[in-house]
Amino acid sequence: MSPETTLPSTDTVTASSSAWYVIHTKPRNETRALENLQNQGFECFLPTMEVEKRVRQRVQTLVVPMFSRYLFIRLNDVNQNWAPIRSTLGVSKLVSFGNQPAKAPQSLIDFLRQAPAAEIARLFGVGDTVQITEGPLKGLQGTYQEHLQDHDGDQCAMVLVDLLGQPQKLRMALDSLHKIES
Repeated sequence: MSPETTLPSTDTVTASSSAWYVIHTKPRNETRALENLQNQGFECFLPTMEVEKRVRQRVQTLVVPMFSRYLFIRLNDVNQNWAPIRSTLGVSKLVSFGNQPAKAPQSLIDFLRQAPAAEIARLFGVGDTVQITEGPLKGLQGTYQEHLQDHDGDQCAMVLVDLLGQPQKLRMALDSLHKIES
């Protein structure tokens, strides 16, 4: 999936009369707001990133908004009707300071669009203390070493554990690990 989602505006918007503004969305409604605004002909931008999350006891890689509850919209300062924005499903409000809508600099939008895809935000970092939560080694603690992908494409990890007084590297399913907070 692309780290951005845009749709050209149906209005003829010149660079001098338009600017990027910030939309505050309802919780977990960034995509809904984006789609509904685009359906109304607005040009929008929702920067996204990939993260690992535990979902129903399984570790999954998900594409999530980079800025929770925010997206960007290009609006024409001169002749575009802004009124429908407030009542768009998923939208909470147009971010404002006093009576002035908050503008996002074009340089920020350009940077977010051109930035290389970030490395996936991993659930575990090298050196984290983890506990095995399933299988015959349940309850055993170890040190997370690296993120791996097996031949089936499943995500797994290399964990260093102490077995019989000797450090051993074990390949474990990410789902069977839990991070121990220090």
